[in-house]
Amino acid sequence: MDNRSRRPITLARRFFDRIEPVHAVTYFAPEARAALDGLGYRGFWMGYFAARSAPLGIVPADVVTAAFYNFAPSRVAKALPAAWDVAPPADALRAREQSAVAALRRCGVTDADAQSAAELAARAASDADVSGRVLYAANRALSWPGEPLPRLWHAATLLREHRGDGHVAVLTAEGLSGRECNVLHAAAGRVPADMIKRSRDYDDEQWAAHAEALHLRGLLDADGAITDRGRSLKQHIEDRTDALALPALDALDDDEVEALFQSLTPITRAVIAAGDVPAGTPMGLSRDDLDDASAHLG
Repeated sequence: MDNRSRRPITLARRFFDRIEPVHAVTYFAPEARAALDGLGYRGFWMGYFAARSAPLGIVPADVVTAAFYNFAPSRVAKALPAAWDVAPPADALRAREQSAVAALRRCGVTDADAQSAAELAARAASDADVSGRVLYAANRALSWPGEPLPRLWHAATLLREHRGDGHVAVLTAEGLSGRECNVLHAAAGRVPADMIKRSRDYDDEQWAAHAEALHLRGLLDADGAITDRGRSLKQHIEDRTDALALPALDALDDDEVEALFQSLTPITRAVIAAGDVPAGTPMGLSRDDLDDASAHLG
């Protein structure tokens, strides 16, 4: 019996907690920073915007701001299109993949370790719905690496951008701007406010203005604490994001999903143990059940 349509949406969140750290070494590992600096990009943020937007090709900064959603337009504009005068998208793409794979190898992950997870994750990532998912589509259009570990990193990248594109669609549908969603995310206790302010470029005045806009909608109280209405909306956003992400696993039957969890979870543990990906990130990752490698579909 085919149980795909009855899988719990919580599966999508648990899958994200496993796939995102494998992708995220490209932001946090020293190999990634060294590779992008080596191309001549000036500072972390120029390298970040160049590497992550490179699948789109050379596009106006406003396009990247729209796709990334929650960054200040001024921060994006400081990096793009100036980065392409330093090194073109093809160089950024090569640097991000090679450095990510080098970081994963340093974490102790081998091609043999990655073989099963790479095969299964690649099938899921190749067959997901592309409709309305710009960053996912741009990454899916790239050539697939041949070796297992690069292939796993590429699949993880596609799957996290697929989820992210869906998340942006939900936020947009709820009338929550990219800048406001950061404030609500922090108020909900998913990430520290100071970290979001620093990583997403807010000063106190900007933060207060967005908090006031959320207060007027009844999502925060006068002191900036989340209200019951705000908590309900936040949970709705997370649930809808999970629901939109879950069909990415439809290419796999239940036994294959279980095999993916069993092969991927030890790799995620190894990445976490290496210490490059911090416990608190803007993505709000959970590490609560990484000791359990089962997909719990039986």
